[in-house]
Amino acid sequence: MNNTQDQPEEAALLLRMWNWRWPLLVAGAIGAVISAASTFLIEPEFQSSVVLFALPQQSIGAQFYESEKREDILAYGETEDAERLLQILNSDRVRRRIIEKYNLWEHFDIMRGEAGSNASMAKVYAGKVDAALTRYGSIRIDVFDTDPTMARDIANDVANLTDSVSNQLRNDRALEAFRYAEQSLRGHQAGIADMEDKLAELRDVGVYDYPVQIEGLNEQYATALAEGYGDRAKQIMGKMEQLAPYASIFNQLTTKLEDAYEQEAVLKKRYDLNKLDAESQIPAAFVVDRAAVADKKARPVRWLITVMGAISVALGALVFLLFREAVN
Repeated sequence: MNNTQDQPEEAALLLRMWNWRWPLLVAGAIGAVISAASTFLIEPEFQSSVVLFALPQQSIGAQFYESEKREDILAYGETEDAERLLQILNSDRVRRRIIEKYNLWEHFDIMRGEAGSNASMAKVYAGKVDAALTRYGSIRIDVFDTDPTMARDIANDVANLTDSVSNQLRNDRALEAFRYAEQSLRGHQAGIADMEDKLAELRDVGVYDYPVQIEGLNEQYATALAEGYGDRAKQIMGKMEQLAPYASIFNQLTTKLEDAYEQEAVLKKRYDLNKLDAESQIPAAFVVDRAAVADKKARPVRWLITVMGAISVALGALVFLLFREAVN
């Protein structure tokens, strides 16, 4: 029922458009002329593009110090890596570096320090520099500028900054872990040194290896008794009694030191691993296509603006005619 009612209305609208074809054509022609003329007031811009793939941000230290390699360092990044890298490309850190390096305040004729200047710069920058994911899982950086050389340089620098910014973020995070690892290792080594000093004190009083010494003295004592050397056996017993008070502390120190040396090896490994992560510089992206100087303007697309202007004015004229007919 509704379809039946809609068809006459559509037919009536088409009939009115046909009856008003000349006014609509004239309006469209005027819109086309005005739009075409306005395109010549727009300064042409050139486009330069960089295409890159994100690389997984793995621990270099783990690749060197871990016995099992869980991930391939040569593999391409997944979608999550690309999305993470895209956040870096669109971050304020990258934007500020590009703005300062190329003095975009002056280039875009924005008065720095005025109210709303930062918002204006962010808006202009977003219209000139764009980074987005492609359907192939790569990232495409497009830069538009009236100077084709500057467009190329900015596009390449944005791609280059992904490595420095990504490494800075990763190194800052790894540096905190490295400081904790260093603190733990130094504290543990200080404890080992303290126990070794105590063992040195025991050696000064003649305790070198209590179990071995006691075993040897026991054999000598038994031999002296068996051979009937009572005085000698008495001397040996005196030595054993002299060593007896140090038995407990010696055994405790040697047991703790064995465990401490094993723990020190683990802490040293973690220290080396985090130190390497805190100091290493690894690429965050693999650039497939570098930006080149464009030899043809990218925008404005004059024919598209002209067509859209003609259609917009013609539609405006149609709405005006319909409104006038409704009023009459």
